[in-house]
Amino acid sequence: MAGSDPEKLIAKADKMTKLSFTRWNADWKNAAILYEQAGVAFRLAKQYEKAKLAFEKASKGQEMLSSPWDAAKHMESAGAMAKEHGSWNEVADLYTRASELYIECARSQPASDALAKGARALEESLPEAAARLYMNACDILEEDEKEQMAFDLYRGAASVYIKLEKYEDAASVLLRWGLSADKCNAKNSQCKAYLSAIVVYLYKHDFKQAEKCYNDCSQTDSFMGSDQFRAASNLLSAYREGDIEEIKRVAQSSIISNLDHVIIRLARKLPTGELDMVQTEAAEEGGELDEDNLI
Repeated sequence: MAGSDPEKLIAKADKMTKLSFTRWNADWKNAAILYEQAGVAFRLAKQYEKAKLAFEKASKGQEMLSSPWDAAKHMESAGAMAKEHGSWNEVADLYTRASELYIECARSQPASDALAKGARALEESLPEAAARLYMNACDILEEDEKEQMAFDLYRGAASVYIKLEKYEDAASVLLRWGLSADKCNAKNSQCKAYLSAIVVYLYKHDFKQAEKCYNDCSQTDSFMGSDQFRAASNLLSAYREGDIEEIKRVAQSSIISNLDHVIIRLARKLPTGELDMVQTEAAEEGGELDEDNLI
């Protein structure tokens, strides 16, 4: 196989799939093997565009043979070749198609993994597409009640949104992570996700939303009794009092230091705006924050 000309392999496989007066049935079994061999040869030669097309054809061959698992594997290979070639829009499409084929096999984990591979490949070039793939991967695992397998995906999506300065979206992902963690009794991850969301809102200098998030999250017993709850309480109290030094102290605490790096970086920059307005709003609203919760 190493000495085979991939162009000739493709031509031979194409001939096997074309019907004629002398060929009434396409030979997809042997054609798929040849397409795969050609794809590997093109990949070794670093002819990534041709390798991508060959793996796509190998995938189609396996589909024709009613083998969605093998079709999905070849489609993932095509996605990897699109990444090497820099065909970013195709990366998203190919990994999405691979995921769909895994779904046909009722295999949620590989289906989610395929989307995650696409997301990681696109983080720098098409970050918004990457975030969508991450969240679609989460959807698949959530539907199959495998939330605990999705934690790295929530983390990836939140990180991308923060880099895009889409802080509302990042906080929404973190809160969704917290809910999923609650479903699988991952209390520590749940509390970290909730505190992270509050930090994101504070970094955005949206004290009202941070306060609302804190109050909503405090409805859960696991958060109420946690170190993360106390850190959030102290942060919000310091904001209300306009105590910049206390804000910085809490932001440097070990509780914050145990969050994800992208959240730590945001916390270390707090406060990001003037605190006078926060104090004025707090006084006017009469304390939306439950003062009994402050430690």
